[in-house]
Amino acid sequence: MTTLQIKVVGLGVSVPADLSREAQQALIDADVVFGWQRHQALLSAIVSKNKFVQVDALSDLTQALTEQESQQESKQEPKQQSQLESEKQPRQVVVVASGDPLFYGVGKWLKLNKPESASIGFYPAVSSIQAACHQQGLSLQDVKVVSLHGRPLLSLRPWLKAKAKLVVLTDQHSNPNALAQQCAETGFTDSVLHVHENLGGANSRSRCFTVRELLEKPQLFGDLLVCVIEVQGPGWLPQAPGIADELFETGAEAGKGMISKREVRLLILSYLQPSIGDVIWDVGAGCGGVAVELSYWNPEAEVQAVEYQPERLAYLRHNREKFGVVKNLTVVEGKAPAALKNLAAPSKVFVGGSDGELASILYTSWQALPLGGVLVGSAVIASTKQCLADFCQRLAAQKLADVESVELAVKRGSIMADQNTTSALQYQAKLPVEIFKLVKRSNTDIAAALGDFLV
Repeated sequence: MTTLQIKVVGLGVSVPADLSREAQQALIDADVVFGWQRHQALLSAIVSKNKFVQVDALSDLTQALTEQESQQESKQEPKQQSQLESEKQPRQVVVVASGDPLFYGVGKWLKLNKPESASIGFYPAVSSIQAACHQQGLSLQDVKVVSLHGRPLLSLRPWLKAKAKLVVLTDQHSNPNALAQQCAETGFTDSVLHVHENLGGANSRSRCFTVRELLEKPQLFGDLLVCVIEVQGPGWLPQAPGIADELFETGAEAGKGMISKREVRLLILSYLQPSIGDVIWDVGAGCGGVAVELSYWNPEAEVQAVEYQPERLAYLRHNREKFGVVKNLTVVEGKAPAALKNLAAPSKVFVGGSDGELASILYTSWQALPLGGVLVGSAVIASTKQCLADFCQRLAAQKLADVESVELAVKRGSIMADQNTTSALQYQAKLPVEIFKLVKRSNTDIAAALGDFLV
């Protein structure tokens, strides 16, 4: 039975709010209207003060909606006592939201967190994003919207790509001065920032700055703004998969240290085929080569990087911040397989380091995977190659997994000058790496199939 009818009304950017006839009627018919402080003044002509309830955080809204549901369920007027439960009228609740509630607004959150017995409907409006694009004559399909509101400033970095046009929703930690600093630190010093403040209001204004101008003379900005970044400059952030080894910090000479090399990483990514909603374990993450590459190119996937060695952990965390993958790459300090017990269940697993625990790590990871899950492992030394091959052969023999494997032997060429200043192209062979991919085809416990593998 529906106890609440929640109607989410977008207020757009105009002052006063420019509402459709349907949205106005929803506000008039509402038993209660929830909104933030600045919304009450926008609605004063339609919504009385005793009907409007101010909320200051989403947690307040959750509690308020739950209370509304409880009140409606317990409400029993004398004339209704003989009526069937289904004849009760649901309480009319309106939640007002800035801009368009279903475009980086409260709408998605409400759908996920509303009381179970509540229905929900939406009344759209023009968002500040649309208004900013129209101010500049930008087509919405040609821009990338990035929300930094309540999100780490560093999470801007994966979106900084040459010639990109970014429409950025900001908060107090990501004002245009901070955005300019991020552009400078990543080599996009020629970028231009268009700042649109208080769109739709009487004191609306739009200004344009270069990165250098904001670095030399930081400006004061209001709280309600949208920033459009025209990304320009060479930059050093990767523009396509296959991040150069030299960009990772490992504590060793540039391009060396505890990371999987670029050619190996590309094959690992190809085997894993990360996709939206994936939870991926990177076991034995080292300094983060694979973990960073996975999370950088797949913002809708969640990567859990497991490492226990202190120096590697420090560089793993450093690289996480350097590439800005702070939203979807979680560093897990601990030694596998024990460190895997409390992690979110994976859809895919990469095992790149084991420190002598490879057999138990493979077993634990495989048991955690769902049907159709993928496990990829890489090996350089003979003992780990044999362990992975043995694991694959035992599962394949019982038709518990589909298996494929490749040995990757890479020679990298570089120009070397001799004493006579003559240049020559010379190749240096890297250690061959064997990479295995297993796709889970049965949820059967594999202990019997493994036999003495775990002994």
